[in-house]
Amino acid sequence: MRRLTEGQPILNVNHLTISAVHQGHSHRITEDISFDIRIGETLALVGESGSGKSVTASAVAGLLTKPLTITHGQIIFQGINLLESRAGYVKSLRGKEIGCVFQDYRGSFTPFMKVGHQLIEVIRTHTRATRAEAKEMALDWLHRVNLPAQRSFRSYPFQLSGGQLQRIVLAAALMLKPALLVADEPITALDVITGQAIMDLMEELQHEVGCAILLISHDLRQVVKRSNRIAVMQRGHIVETGSREQIKHAPHHPYTQALLKACPTISRKQHMSPQETQFGGNR
Repeated sequence: MRRLTEGQPILNVNHLTISAVHQGHSHRITEDISFDIRIGETLALVGESGSGKSVTASAVAGLLTKPLTITHGQIIFQGINLLESRAGYVKSLRGKEIGCVFQDYRGSFTPFMKVGHQLIEVIRTHTRATRAEAKEMALDWLHRVNLPAQRSFRSYPFQLSGGQLQRIVLAAALMLKPALLVADEPITALDVITGQAIMDLMEELQHEVGCAILLISHDLRQVVKRSNRIAVMQRGHIVETGSREQIKHAPHHPYTQALLKACPTISRKQHMSPQETQFGGNR
């Protein structure tokens, strides 16, 4: 797989249409979705529930399931159109070249297998590491995500908290140093403080690994804080794309403006500018 340098597009999604097809009938879920992501960049897809952002993320990761299918467009990853590639090739990219973090973090684990064994299997599936080398790598990454490595390694998933499991999911997604991380609502099921810690950690590890991030979220405050560019989705369409500063200070589309107005304010309002109040302060 060809590695690109920082600033080059690693992912190009061109005119992507996803439909639900059942018994000869087709219903469009997304239509004419286009965006690109550059190495080292975070692009956020933001919109209300049902806008099509998670479906788009699943398409990029090659995880669409029936009745959903791609009926038009291209997904070009590192110069290769994944929609024209063998299913086995696309599957081989997941984990090694495309990491995934989803909101259902518990669903990422087999409940009756210890966490360490599952991490070792991920590593050995995609590399030639011996079991001893894979164990050392797994322990190192558990330490990097600020967990007690040995105890976490020996634990079953049900013995760990939601925040701990999400940290492990993040370690599993990044330890093979993918070129792209797809993060679909990664903190929705967590409390605010734990969620902030996970997002801080994801940003820190992004700088270490050098990957691009496709961040899916409905939380515009988090998006403005964490993203380089933002694409706003409504009813299966991208209605506006811009830098975070442009979206924050000069949104063009009425839907984007409505999302901004829906952001909750905080108690220090009297000390802040209107823009700072909308987004919870300078971040």
